[in-house]
Amino acid sequence: MSLRLSRRLLLGLVLAAPAPLLLTAPAAHASTFDLPPIDRIVHYQPKLPLQVFTADGVELAQFGAERREYVPLSKTPKLLQDAVLAVEDARFREHSGVDPKGMARAALALITGGRKQGASTITQQLVRTMLLTRELTVERKAKEILLAFKVEEALSKDRILEIYLNEIFLGQRAYGFAAAAQTYFGKSMDQLTIAETAMLAGLPQNPYYANPVANMARATARQRVVLQRMHTVGVINDAQLAAARAEKITLRSPGERDVDAAHVAEMARRVVFERFGEAAYSRGIRVTTSLRAADQRAAYAAVQRGVLAQDRRNPWRGPEAREDLPAADDAELERAAAEALKDHRDDDTLRAAIVLGATPKEVRVQLASGEQLRIKGEGLRWAQPGLSAKAKDALRIQRGSVLRVVKNGKDWSITQWPEAEAALVALDTRSGRVRALVGGFDFARQPFNHVTQGWRQPGSTIKPLLYSAALEERVMPSTLVEDGPFTAPNGWSPGNSGNGTGEPLTVRQALAKSSNLVSVRVLQHTGTQRARDWLGRFGLDVAKQPDNLTLALGTGQVTPLQMARAYATLANGGWSVEPVVIEKIADAQGKVLFEAPAAPVLTEENRAIPARNAYVMGSMLNDVTSVGTAARAQARLKRTDIYGKTGTTNDVLDAWFAGYQPGLAAVVWMGYDKPRSLGDHESGGRLALPIWTDYMAAALKGVPVAAPGDAPAGLARVNDDWLYAEWANGGAVATIEDAAGAQYAGPPTILDAIRELFKN
Repeated sequence: MSLRLSRRLLLGLVLAAPAPLLLTAPAAHASTFDLPPIDRIVHYQPKLPLQVFTADGVELAQFGAERREYVPLSKTPKLLQDAVLAVEDARFREHSGVDPKGMARAALALITGGRKQGASTITQQLVRTMLLTRELTVERKAKEILLAFKVEEALSKDRILEIYLNEIFLGQRAYGFAAAAQTYFGKSMDQLTIAETAMLAGLPQNPYYANPVANMARATARQRVVLQRMHTVGVINDAQLAAARAEKITLRSPGERDVDAAHVAEMARRVVFERFGEAAYSRGIRVTTSLRAADQRAAYAAVQRGVLAQDRRNPWRGPEAREDLPAADDAELERAAAEALKDHRDDDTLRAAIVLGATPKEVRVQLASGEQLRIKGEGLRWAQPGLSAKAKDALRIQRGSVLRVVKNGKDWSITQWPEAEAALVALDTRSGRVRALVGGFDFARQPFNHVTQGWRQPGSTIKPLLYSAALEERVMPSTLVEDGPFTAPNGWSPGNSGNGTGEPLTVRQALAKSSNLVSVRVLQHTGTQRARDWLGRFGLDVAKQPDNLTLALGTGQVTPLQMARAYATLANGGWSVEPVVIEKIADAQGKVLFEAPAAPVLTEENRAIPARNAYVMGSMLNDVTSVGTAARAQARLKRTDIYGKTGTTNDVLDAWFAGYQPGLAAVVWMGYDKPRSLGDHESGGRLALPIWTDYMAAALKGVPVAAPGDAPAGLARVNDDWLYAEWANGGAVATIEDAAGAQYAGPPTILDAIRELFKN
């Protein structure tokens, strides 16, 4: 008798032995087999991943080797319980850990060389998974049986089933059925159809190779077995069986998230890891962020649209790779195409596709999911240079080309990964709570968080903050400032971005038109050191702002988060706010480990700038969005309570829009990581503003238009504009004619003398 046959016979005899014999036979005695303790099952503590949520409870991410969501049996759908029991252990409620009938069938098949049959009960599977190896030996099988009896004596049937449903591995790093439902279908267990439930119930037998991601054919074959068992034991009827068999299974797209906030999730992960180390990934820690799910969805979509729109204004750069495909045009081609795309990361928006055939009028592609598309007409327009007979090799679209396609409504278009980056951050103007944060176009390709880490030149978005400083130096909205050529003593000679008339402008007009020359003269009047100190009140890093007149053009360094904080100060009436992203950290039992302080009461102690200063700046910024460089903001949103400023740096290296509605401040930046021009005809108004308005349209939906409110104390209305009350009868700067000085509207007053005293 061969060794293989003898082992099979011994194993068959063990399987066929009556349960009482196994419990009493000396060879099967616990001491003989050195059984491990069952404490790990009896005192079950699942390895729960680190989870990150929005403020309104939507999961953003999980971190850990195992994807798992622990769900009590009382909250597990009965359909799923019945499906698992039908296919894995139909007599679960009747046996004591081992099913003699099932073992006898399996033993007979093993001894006679028939088809291998499963004999392990759910309790045995649990023991094998948590306490033993998977090696098929007589000793291991005997241990499994003995331990199953011990577990059944220690725990109730419901508890055993509950642990099994949460612990069993189901492929794709998913442990437990709740995690598997999300992993494969993007659903909670109570949303699963009968067909989906059966597919999940079939996974325990072969989770590595018969899961629908690895092999849909194998998974479907196993699903059919489960459905038939469910029908046989009476879980489903004839009609339900037929409907489930006919249902087309649709898997969750690779990487698909309900809310995409990978940069915020990474911020949360870092905070928790710094405190708990590797234990952070198994203790079931839950991080609640300040994000709102609807705001984050809108922000992410707006950034995606904006970056892709910018990219489409650049030339076609060609396919991202080329793969060899067989000449045949049949099932072999379909399999080869699917295999070729495995090395190319799919994306929810920019789908990976391989070209099956291409002509100047039509391109036929296959997606990673196996779906085949025909792209024609407008969908080909951008990529036409690659379809020309004279196309260079780098641009050519042909059979085997790997490229990206995007869906626009019902139609598909050829696209490509964009090279530019963008960021958006929005926060509550009174509490500082961050409601949306998109750190870049795609975290997987570029994990750098441009909102918090991207130090860039702010361009003209700095001007409102500098004009705020000038208000405290007697420069009022009606002050006239020369807008003609300017040359500094060191020879520096800036210009305006547009074709100015050279005629004097009021400060209000200059901000609306974004005049560089007026800004330089106003800054010179204020003094760069005083202006830099004032920027510090808004939360900007003073050390990163130049101590020269180029500061007027935004040549310092800021982050989008800093600018959002600064504009929130203008929006809320002049108070400083601290941005908050991490609201709470709790353990698996709900014990709070950290909680952010409540938003401070806004008092004079935390005031950054005077209320009247913020009010006047708001009135000027409202002009920018109604008749100035950002007039499209109010027109697009059909709201009058919109305030903000565009920003474009030299050579269009950075494009910005910073603005607010009284309750919500948001900032958008766009640029290349390695700075270069975004395009000769681009600007903050063309690139960043559309992203900002896209987001705000969603974020402000249903929010009533806010009235300007009553003017704070200390303001006077003179000649249809605002003045600080003490200058109503003279003393404010009337004109700034040149770089040498300014003319004042009236003689100095006692208040002037006091201001000069404190200034020095």
